[in-house]
Amino acid sequence: MDELDSQPGQPRGCTHRPRFRTMAHQQTSPRSVELEFGGPLGTAAMLLLLPVVLFHLLLTCHSGPCSLLNLPSELPPTSAFWSPWALLLLLLWLGLQATLYLLPMGKVSEGRMLRDKSHLQYPINGFRCLGLTALLVGLGLAGGLPLGSLSELLLPLASAATAIAFILSLLLYLKSFTAPPSALAPGGNSGNIIYDFFLGRELNPRFGSFDLKYFCELRPGMIGWEAERQGGWPSLAMGLVNAFQLVYVVDALWNEEAILTTMDIIHDGFGFMLAFGDLAWVPFIYSLQAQFLLNHPQSLELPVAGAICLLFAIGYFIFRGANTQKNTFRRDPTDPSVAGLETIPTATGRRLLVSGWWGMVRHPNYLGDLIMALAWSLPCGVTHLLPYFYVVYFTILLVHREDRDERQCLQKYGLAWREYCARVPYRIVPYVY
Repeated sequence: MDELDSQPGQPRGCTHRPRFRTMAHQQTSPRSVELEFGGPLGTAAMLLLLPVVLFHLLLTCHSGPCSLLNLPSELPPTSAFWSPWALLLLLLWLGLQATLYLLPMGKVSEGRMLRDKSHLQYPINGFRCLGLTALLVGLGLAGGLPLGSLSELLLPLASAATAIAFILSLLLYLKSFTAPPSALAPGGNSGNIIYDFFLGRELNPRFGSFDLKYFCELRPGMIGWEAERQGGWPSLAMGLVNAFQLVYVVDALWNEEAILTTMDIIHDGFGFMLAFGDLAWVPFIYSLQAQFLLNHPQSLELPVAGAICLLFAIGYFIFRGANTQKNTFRRDPTDPSVAGLETIPTATGRRLLVSGWWGMVRHPNYLGDLIMALAWSLPCGVTHLLPYFYVVYFTILLVHREDRDERQCLQKYGLAWREYCARVPYRIVPYVY
């Protein structure tokens, strides 16, 4: 969640939750009353529509006309959507990333305080896992493994990822009934099967020290997003798309610790929404621009490429500057880089940043994110809408996420949040929204 707060001096230590039920636990896990995403009907629709949209986009991207608003003229046979080899490859990939996750390398960081006053421990080794994965992929290519033909397996890989997401979500839903009430997520405990299956009932499902949500959030999907790029850089347009998205993935894994304060980790349960998003949506939808250019090459003049690079650099500067300022302030508000920033005190003891990047708009990191998304779509030209699907989808996602965050911060900080909103009236884009 992007609430701009810091609470120095929080207690450190215990990482294990009690595994027994008490009245105190029951009182800390109320039923979800305010349902999101359209409630049971909306989440049921998304359970069906998200996989449909995924496969429609993949089929459209590889069709000749590449028209986003029309079905491809020829649909492949049913056998093209499934392959036991694709399933095996995906399971091996997940096993590899899980093994790398468990390696004792890098530091261990502490998450936010949970309802039972404990703190979970998280390994911060995602960047090292990316490096080891790149090394292994390079060795595989040197050894003659046909990794460059992965694009031919996109449909069966997407089918396997979707199937695994559904199965994992079902297992997570069943597992949640063995968790203590204090371990349930604030938003996924409504009592409705479909809604809770979609949102996820348990906040931090774990097997021992292996945190399933944290693992899926950045590892298999984000690293897999880059692993797909083994077909070379045959054009300047493809080179820019690959370079921009590589910077994005490397940045996410280099700054992995920052994810511990996001809405996904501290508020949302782990259900189909995040499982499908992490395992299927991210690696296959976020790579649409590269897939488009493989099938529909675009020429790009150097001056235009330079302008696109400048746009991406501006977006990244805003994105990284805002996130760094926020995370530094959360860790240590006395740090010289943030000590002089103006803040608003709240009744919770936390303080809200009201200057620097966070005095420009309430979510400057979202603004930078959207600018970068536009920059890595522009090399695809302007003749087709499909490469810009990510920009449109991402805008809707961030506006919705920003609205969720606004409501949660208003409930949490009350008058202090109203004062912050009065001081910083624009939410994402200055003078626009």
